[in-house]
Amino acid sequence: MSKLDDFCSTEVYVIDTETTGLDGAPKDKVVDIAVCKVILGNDAVEDVYSSVVGHDVSEWGSGLKRAWIFENTDLTVEMVSEAPSEAQVVSDVRGILNGRNVTSFNFQFDFDKFLYREPWSLRPFVIPFKCIMMAAKDVCKIPGMYDDYKYPRLDEAYKMIVKGDPADIRGEQAHRALSDAQMASYILLELHRTGRY
Repeated sequence: MSKLDDFCSTEVYVIDTETTGLDGAPKDKVVDIAVCKVILGNDAVEDVYSSVVGHDVSEWGSGLKRAWIFENTDLTVEMVSEAPSEAQVVSDVRGILNGRNVTSFNFQFDFDKFLYREPWSLRPFVIPFKCIMMAAKDVCKIPGMYDDYKYPRLDEAYKMIVKGDPADIRGEQAHRALSDAQMASYILLELHRTGRY
C-alpha cells in the first residue's frame, strides 16, 4: 500500500496553536494547543487533546502580556500562569502524535515557527501531510493582489468549503486552539470527501 493509499483510508491528526505573536520561538510562546483526529474512512472528527500551555509569566515583558491572543479572546495571562507546565504539555503532545499523520491549517506557521523548534521539537515524532490552507487556496479561489489566489483565512475556508456548522462556531471564530482545530478538521474532511485533498 502506498503512503497516499494509506492516507486515504486512515486517520490524520490536525493540530492548532495559539501563540503570543507571529515571530516564532523563542521570542513568542505557544499558549494554547489542541489536536483533533480526522477519521477519513468514517467521515468523523474527534477531539483528542486541548490545553492551555503554562509559562512563568512573571518573566514576561509587557509585549507578551499584551499579545493579540489575550486582547481578543477569552484566554488570559492568568490562565497561562495556572496551566499545566509547558514541559508537561510538550510530553502529552509528543505522546499523542508519535508516528501519526499530522497537519494543520497553516503548517508553515505552526510547525516551522513553533512545533519543529525547541521545546516542542516534533519533527522526529510526526509524519507531515499537506497543509490544509494550501489545499483550500484553489478551492476558495479568493482573488489576490496579483494574478494568483490568496491563502484563505481559517474562517473564510470554513464558511466556503464546509456545509453547515459542524464545529458549532455559530458564525464567529473564537481564535482558541480547540475550536480552530475543529474547523480545520472539518475543512480537511470535506476536501478529502470531494477529492481535493
